Amino acid sequence: MALPAACEYPLFPDSLCNELSQLLGSRFSTSASVREHHGSDISALDPMPPDAVAYANCLDEIVSISAACYRYDVPMIVYGSGTSLEGWLQATHGGVSIDVSGMNRILEIRVDDMDATVQPGVTRKQLNAALHGTGLFFPIDPGADASLGGMAATRASGTNAVRYGTMRENVLGMTAVLADGRVINTGGRARKSSAGYDLTHLLVGSGGTLATIAELTVKLHPIPEAMSAAVCRFPSVDHAVRAVIQTIQLGVPIARIELLDALTMRALNAYSKTQLREAPSLFFELHGSEASVKEQVDTVRMVADEHGGLDFEWAVHPEDRSRLWQARHDAYFAALALRPGCRSLTTDAVVPISRLAECIEATTADLEENSLLAPIFGHVGDGNFHALILVDPEDPAEVERAEAVAYRLAKRAIAMHGSCTGEHGIGLTKQHFMEIEHGENAVDAMKAIKAALDPKQLMNPGKIFPRGKSAS
Repeated sequence: MALPAACEYPLFPDSLCNELSQLLGSRFSTSASVREHHGSDISALDPMPPDAVAYANCLDEIVSISAACYRYDVPMIVYGSGTSLEGWLQATHGGVSIDVSGMNRILEIRVDDMDATVQPGVTRKQLNAALHGTGLFFPIDPGADASLGGMAATRASGTNAVRYGTMRENVLGMTAVLADGRVINTGGRARKSSAGYDLTHLLVGSGGTLATIAELTVKLHPIPEAMSAAVCRFPSVDHAVRAVIQTIQLGVPIARIELLDALTMRALNAYSKTQLREAPSLFFELHGSEASVKEQVDTVRMVADEHGGLDFEWAVHPEDRSRLWQARHDAYFAALALRPGCRSLTTDAVVPISRLAECIEATTADLEENSLLAPIFGHVGDGNFHALILVDPEDPAEVERAEAVAYRLAKRAIAMHGSCTGEHGIGLTKQHFMEIEHGENAVDAMKAIKAALDPKQLMNPGKIFPRGKSAS
């Protein structure tokens, strides 16, 4: 099914420019530097600047900006903190970048109900700082200090997902603005509802292609009584992965379990000034009562011993745990530093936990056969791993080999009943996997939803579904 024909996007109208300038004053910009900044993320993709940037500070401004763009048939791309990895922010057809980073107020924290309502520009670190002293925290940590609106839009997860879930499980409701400026309220604060379609979770992961998130209510979780983190090295990646599989299968309620191969460990030591052993390693974190954490520690040690695990290094003090996990969160930039001037073709495969070792082993062999440098790390507790294929952008042959390996990895993951993207989303780079993963009929259903909510194809056009300015 082709998307319905949308009008050709016009040259940016002077009348729209004047209207938005009157509405926003200095918060409307057509500066080249501002536009370029808003037309790129932290992926390897080249910038694709919008025609203008509109800084929205409230719901009413999002409504006015959206309604004006709709009248003039001008595309809209929502911008939060700019930490996307799949080209979500590239303005493939120009238009207006709606920057909601200034909408960063925490509207209400309800300790008794363990939820909070925030504006979309609030970052995860900002929310957790505001929760200090409440006994609660927000667990989703995709690495970068991303905005919660962007995290919801891309269905982000992170190191805690194995225990606390992803944004899908932690968003209760939203206020969102449709392409034509209409406001919808989805979900609510109750923990369950059977009333109609689940619009909240339709928007979670939609990447700004259906609506602009203007407010969201998220779940909070109790801070555990005890936390303990550890690093353990293994003879090989395969040994480490099999330890993960057995740990999960034994039902250990582990909070975090991350794999880092030897190359990643070397990169971390150079970038974060750590002194970790440069061998395939697992980072663990255990949450619970003092007694339950002790029991989990004993089980994890037993499993690690069975798979050749050595040199457990425990980080019990908060500052030690913070250093350990900050180093893990810096892995993307540490990997880039291994080869100055390179770009990273970043993969995001996820498979059922029982197929994880097989998938990583096949990927490692493919990388070696093609002489590609690629640190491997990831959230292996939920079957998700990343191979960061470092390539010289000036070497077309190397780029071609890297793209071929990434393509095979995505198809391999799908064939194992997994997905080509566990947390980064389809964006611009993985569109050709949509039908492979979901089938033609399911993709047609998604396109029908897109057409119903955004009939002019103005919301982040060119993302998820490949298309030109008219239907394809």
